Amino acid sequence: MHELSVMQGILEVVLRHAGKSGVSRVEAVNLQVGALSHLREEWMQKYFDHLTRDSVAEGAALRVERVPAVLSCRECGARFEWEGEGSPICPSCASQRADLISGREYTVASLEAV
Repeated sequence: MHELSVMQGILEVVLRHAGKSGVSRVEAVNLQVGALSHLREEWMQKYFDHLTRDSVAEGAALRVERVPAVLSCRECGARFEWEGEGSPICPSCASQRADLISGREYTVASLEAV
């Protein structure tokens, strides 16, 4: 059910921008979703389809680009990607102390509309 609340927020963004731009129909929503967000694409689309009924976004496809998790090493400051498996290890200094910079976010990158 996590996807439902996320998709409600995304739909609000889509409808706000569609309204400002005066579009008659949203055909696709391009999303950037962090690798650690735990959002599943099939559920995102199902909830989005349900929520967009009778709106300008009804029938719009979700196009999801997964973006990697990026961490910053607390010891040397190096930034590196992390798959989310096991403890993160800095490739520069081998420290296991790092802060998450990105990887849990979800962003509306663009809309395709007419």
